[in-house]
Amino acid sequence: MMSRHPAQAIDAIRRGWPVRICAGGIGVDLLAIETADAQRLAAFEPETPARILISAGRAETLRLTNQIEAAEPDRAVLVDRAPWIDLDVATAMADPVLDLATPLKGPFRAVALEQEAIAAAAMRLARHAGMLPAFFWGDTGADVAVAVTVTVDEIAGYADAGDLFIAARARLPVEASTECEIIAFRGASDASEHVALVIGQPDGSLPVVRLHSECLTGDVFGSLKCDCGPQLHAALHEMATASWGILLYLRQEGRGIGLINKLRAYALQDQGFDTVDANVRLGLAVDARDFGIAARMLALLGQSEVRLLTNNPNKVAVLEAMGVTVAERVPHQLPSNPFNAAYLATKKDRTGHMLD
Repeated sequence: MMSRHPAQAIDAIRRGWPVRICAGGIGVDLLAIETADAQRLAAFEPETPARILISAGRAETLRLTNQIEAAEPDRAVLVDRAPWIDLDVATAMADPVLDLATPLKGPFRAVALEQEAIAAAAMRLARHAGMLPAFFWGDTGADVAVAVTVTVDEIAGYADAGDLFIAARARLPVEASTECEIIAFRGASDASEHVALVIGQPDGSLPVVRLHSECLTGDVFGSLKCDCGPQLHAALHEMATASWGILLYLRQEGRGIGLINKLRAYALQDQGFDTVDANVRLGLAVDARDFGIAARMLALLGQSEVRLLTNNPNKVAVLEAMGVTVAERVPHQLPSNPFNAAYLATKKDRTGHMLD
């Protein structure tokens, strides 16, 4: 099966199938370590052992002997495949949650990475799939049956906020207000679905707007590890008492790293790492969310100027850069609890969130 769509490449690596990423007439075969097994790895490397592609953040944790330090932890590093690096070792290299249970042998040695664009695209593909950014990097001369072929440019254009459109809308009375409309948005390229909840009726005044990233653990289960659930409900009630408001519910779980990787980050937090260092150890960006999606949603709703309910200055900056005027930043601060106090302190001290 051959295809040229990133969504199918994402499906392939989730299923443990090899993919090929091309740039400038050169293609590299990749097999995601997270979903590989011994049989698939044997088929993937029929002659030459495949090297291993990991993030710079993970490479630093592994103390690679000759790694050139990278400023961004989610950049890619290619690791030589020593004879003792089997699938179990590669899995332990990929997943930092296993570090305490699986002490790694080492030393590991980085090798020159010539196809940097392809490597960067692989890291991006893993992020879109919500998987660990770790691959077996195949010999381009090997006869490997890949499930999907995709280009660097196609991966770069995946999930473009510009192709978002309104798919459906309906009345939806909620606990905070019975006068609400829910509006669903869908992306043409990746079929992602985001939601706006319009509370009250537009009356010519500026709406109070909240950008809320999906948090299954907080929004649904009432997790005490974060403040997402209380922030969501407080925002709805604040909009209900204002003239009107719009809550944009963005399907970007775990600051864009996905649910499974978020749970891995939670496991690392239990080992003593804060939220920032947990993401870095996973080889992921500290914040991978795309607030351009929110700007596109507001444009489709006909709103070019808002009062933004947030403590995150980056949300203000992105909306302004995308043509949405933030007339006022409305503080959105809630009390901490014993389980999320450190998390909130990290947001303030390391990611620039404001206290008022």
